This record gives sequence, C-alpha cells and structure tokens, in this order.
Amino acid sequence: MTTYVTQQTFHVDSSDLGPTLSPLETDLRRQLVRFGRCKLSGMRNVTSEIGMHLAVYRMRPDVQAIVHTHPPIATAFAACGKALDQPICSEILMTTGLVPLAAYATTGTEEVSASLEPFIPDHDAILLANHGLLTYGSSLPDAFMKTETVEHFAQVCLSAHQLGGARPLRDTDIEKLQQARARYTSNASRGPSCR
Repeated sequence: MTTYVTQQTFHVDSSDLGPTLSPLETDLRRQLVRFGRCKLSGMRNVTSEIGMHLAVYRMRPDVQAIVHTHPPIATAFAACGKALDQPICSEILMTTGLVPLAAYATTGTEEVSASLEPFIPDHDAILLANHGLLTYGSSLPDAFMKTETVEHFAQVCLSAHQLGGARPLRDTDIEKLQQARARYTSNASRGPSCR
C-alpha cells in the first residue's frame, strides 16, 4: 500500500490494514520514499513492485493512495486470463468501473508498469495477469474499498458463471449508471450540503 505525501515523496506501508503485525513489525515495514525510488526512512528496502505505484502516481494526479493485493477470486480470474469486464452488476459500475486485465509481466521489472499504463488513465482497478490486483483512489480507505468491491464482484461473476451465465446490463442501463456515478462523484467532492 502507498499513500501520496508530497509531490516528491510517498509513504509505503506493506503491513496489512488489520492488527496482524506487532508494532515493531509494522514499523519495520513502513518507509518514506522519494519518487525516484530512493528510500528516505524505514528499515526495509523499497519493494521491487514500487514501479507500478510510481506509474499510477505519475499518470493520475488525482490518486492519493494505492493498494496492491492478491485476493483469491480476483487473482484466479487474472490467472485464467479473464478480465472482470462484463457489466453484470450495478455496484461495480458505480464504484471502480469494469476491471481490465493487464498483460503478464515479470514481478519486480519495469514490464509491470508498462503493462498497466494503457489502463491507468481510465480505470481505478486493474487485474495483473497471473499476479493480482491493483486499486487506487482518493484515500487509503477508498483504494481499499475498491479492492473489496473487486473481490466481491469476482465472487458474483464466478457464481453467475456457475449458475449458467450472467445477463449483462443493457447499454441504456449502463449509460444511466455512468450518469449517476458522475453525479455522485460530483456531489461527494463538494462535501456536506447541510450546515
């Protein structure tokens, strides 16, 4: 997980959001990193997967946090070479949008960020073939909830397939959902309306 700090630095926290690590272990996993991959503080070396985070921050100035995980069902779709790109559920269209699949790239290489770049501008979640999931958003809770939403959507897609296949939403319904999402995003960015 990373969170944007300044135009030159971001915070890396490879500990989970839960209380599974001791405070010492959590401190060992936290780092402050300059955008040139230079570690400014922390006990561990910068993760080899930092390139994908840098690519998102470079291409999406609106992003303030990134979560990279390997949720089992979404990762199974990625391992099968299947994007989560069928519009079968309004929830996914209202939150992350459909989830494309980036081509396989060797972990820890520049190939990973290169495989993501075509999708970063227009998506908030991307499956990495034979690897996992990358989500990003306006805050760490936002990025994490997108991770949860994608994993839930993967479960829905799997269940729908087992039941004989889902019926995609009609184009007119998708258009209405996209308009509703735009209104919701616009309203949410204005803050509370009652004072």
